[in-house]
Amino acid sequence: MTFRFRGSAIALAIAVSMVGAARAEEIVVQAINTYVGFTVDRFNRENPGDKVHFRLVSYQSILESLPVQLASGRGPDISIVGDWNGLSKYYLDVRPYVDAAYFEREFGVMLPMLRGTDSRPDAINGMSSAITMNGAYVNLTLFRQARVELPPPGATWDDWAAACRKVAKATNTPMAMEVDRSAHRFASIAISYGARLVDARGNFVVDEGLKTAMRKFVGWHRDGTLPMDLWGAVGGATHRDNFQDFMNAKVVLYFGGSWQLERMNKEVGDLFDWAVIDAPCGTSSCALMPGGGAVVGFKHSKAPKLVGRFLAFAAREDVMREQLARGANIPIAATLVRTGVAYPNASERVREALASYTRQVSTNIPPAAYAFQGWRFQRAAMNAMTTRISQVLNNELDIDTAAAFIKKDVDLAVQVTRM
Repeated sequence: MTFRFRGSAIALAIAVSMVGAARAEEIVVQAINTYVGFTVDRFNRENPGDKVHFRLVSYQSILESLPVQLASGRGPDISIVGDWNGLSKYYLDVRPYVDAAYFEREFGVMLPMLRGTDSRPDAINGMSSAITMNGAYVNLTLFRQARVELPPPGATWDDWAAACRKVAKATNTPMAMEVDRSAHRFASIAISYGARLVDARGNFVVDEGLKTAMRKFVGWHRDGTLPMDLWGAVGGATHRDNFQDFMNAKVVLYFGGSWQLERMNKEVGDLFDWAVIDAPCGTSSCALMPGGGAVVGFKHSKAPKLVGRFLAFAAREDVMREQLARGANIPIAATLVRTGVAYPNASERVREALASYTRQVSTNIPPAAYAFQGWRFQRAAMNAMTTRISQVLNNELDIDTAAAFIKKDVDLAVQVTRM
């Protein structure tokens, strides 16, 4: 009897320890923003049976180290990724572990961009509470000083170019407009003029819309609307932003992106009045490119259910609101785009800018912009466009030849990657 009792006790102890071990799963979440750490802390408080570790890394690490780790079957269980589709073969489909209908309703525009060619057509490979967007910042103080009316919503790129030239001339401002030396920024202009960039089969497209945008862009450099010492002076695909010029009131309109809002708040402050305007329009649309990081889990994780639980937690409306408020970021979840987010710690100007961006999520990001952002060869296309446009500005190529070279460059990069 005693032996039986002791045997039962031992069996019970083993069973309890096995249950404890099964419950005490651990995963690592890495991100480039500290506010994700607050979400991890909150998850751990609400789920004491599990353990999620937070790792803060650099954006460079996400770009360079993460792909190497994943290729060797290592790395974090969950990470922010900037190249949404490029690493899709490593993504964990969390559909079995989350409310699929909720994810499809809230993140429907981004889910296709996280699916690779080998993914299930209904795979849920991640989510994101926030989105970044290209956007135009205008120095309102200079417009007032020049007594020039702001072009209304729906105004074209040409309307804004003409108005900014008037303001620059009247106020002796060195530059009318500046656009970051980035084909991601140029893509907004190209899509506005009808460029498809990527077709339904995933092929890069050079069409009349792209050529029209290139002609416009080159023309603005030729007539002095845009400075030659940025896109024209730097070779290759080198990226450069122009925030410093806007901060120093050297330019009337700066086309950058929403990620500059924190710098606008801290570094511009009350030096002058500024605003984020509605996207300038081309002949096809008033387009802004989306961007930012997606939150994905990876197949190598030994705790896929916990990965799914964490992503489901991060996708909760109250959790997303808290994280967006901490980071002063733009929502991508459908409910939050519709209802808006409160930003109690942001300045009035930043809140107005965030409201402008949020409004444009549903109106000024056309399907072509999402398709290009989610295309796995996007970086190759952006490098080719930046390089070849620079050559046109330096009179090394004409528009048609540059467009043909862009197509050739991208097709070659795709071919090499697929070998």
